[in-house]
Amino acid sequence: MEEGTTPANSLEPPPLPYTLRTRKRAIAFFWTLFVIDTCAQPVALYFGLWYGTNLSHNMVFTIVTAALGGISVFEYFYRLYNLFRKDSRARPLNAKKSWLDFFHINFTLVWLILAVELIVGTVQPEPYVRLVAMVLPSVMFYFGFVHLSLDVLRMMGFKAPFRISSTPKGSVMPTALYVLIEDVVAVDGGGGQMYRYALRTRYLSSPYFRRMLFEMNCFWAGGSIIWAGAITAIVFTTPEPVAYTLGWCLPFVWAALWTIITIPWVQSDLRREKKAWRENRGQLGIPFTDDIDAPHGRTRLGSVQDRLPQLFPWTREKASTPSTPEPSSPETHPEIPIQNSTCEADPQAA
Repeated sequence: MEEGTTPANSLEPPPLPYTLRTRKRAIAFFWTLFVIDTCAQPVALYFGLWYGTNLSHNMVFTIVTAALGGISVFEYFYRLYNLFRKDSRARPLNAKKSWLDFFHINFTLVWLILAVELIVGTVQPEPYVRLVAMVLPSVMFYFGFVHLSLDVLRMMGFKAPFRISSTPKGSVMPTALYVLIEDVVAVDGGGGQMYRYALRTRYLSSPYFRRMLFEMNCFWAGGSIIWAGAITAIVFTTPEPVAYTLGWCLPFVWAALWTIITIPWVQSDLRREKKAWRENRGQLGIPFTDDIDAPHGRTRLGSVQDRLPQLFPWTREKASTPSTPEPSSPETHPEIPIQNSTCEADPQAA
């Protein structure tokens, strides 16, 4: 049996060979530097140079923008190196050496948008402070609309017009959060192609897992757009010092709040997924296929919705009925990816 696959009578869905528990210090270190770089530093430099020196306002923002984004720039080129190097174990499954993953493509587009925004906002003798304060809300708008668009296209039955990370061209459009998790963990988290393969096996095998990712994507992408809209209103209606401060700080308040909500939500849904898998003796729908019509069981959001039937009736889930799927293997279903020669398994993780 290939790595990442699970027998039809297994009591649990395919495992994911990755844990955050052993990486807590590295994650905390990175996010501490990131918050300092993209929140504390721009605000501190703005107030310190604007009110504490005789520098021109244009020079103040020249310094602020020059010092901005050091961690992000390092991360960009670190990812690029990991994806392009000859012996890369991080690039998408079965992708050519020159192919970037979906997150890096969007990373590049976001940097181009922000570069234009910062140049326009600071090139004038009197900088447009409110536009400079819109850097992080712009990122929230971009990823929110991109992630929602992918899932809308998915629900409408569109196929992937090009390779989206490990999802081949012509396959069912993947839910956007699945692609984000795949790319970030594989490259930035060091999971590599082994994690891409294991995650894709889990994604194709478990309709419940796909539904959970769809709901979480709507929660994050929708919340991102709503919060970005609220922050934009604040930025353009409050005094400039307040607008600048809140424009750089409120996105982190949103991210922290959404993370606090997400952790117990996902933990609960993963327990429900295991229960649904045991009750149905395996996966439902077409085996090892991204079948968007497959019954998936009652998620945590669905259970809450049952108590509030008047809210969002169009998102009601299909009730799953126990069924015994026909024995199958990835070889009989072309959508399950087969590891290429660059994907080397880690015996300890496996």
